[in-house]
Amino acid sequence: MVPVKDRQKAKEFYLKLGFQVIIETPDPHGDTWIQLGLPNQTTTISLASFQGIIFETDNIEKEISALKTKGIDVGNIDETPWGKFAWLKDLDGNGLCLHQK
Repeated sequence: MVPVKDRQKAKEFYLKLGFQVIIETPDPHGDTWIQLGLPNQTTTISLASFQGIIFETDNIEKEISALKTKGIDVGNIDETPWGKFAWLKDLDGNGLCLHQK
């Protein structure tokens, strides 16, 4: 997730770089979720008001349990129409997120 001030202007910039819109839809916070990707690539970016790196998992509960056994604090699982999410921070406060579809 890339923090931007104006999502629509940022979208125009990334489209000029060759990105394509994967999804653009209202999010639960009253903003627009904009996810972009480069052709034939699996990595995507989302234009947001905050920074975060999202890691895909097939079993979020198992991942959280493994992290907790290593002493890593993980937040609660949020269930949304887009899947399950759980946030944690690295030692410098960077946002990391687990996501299960």
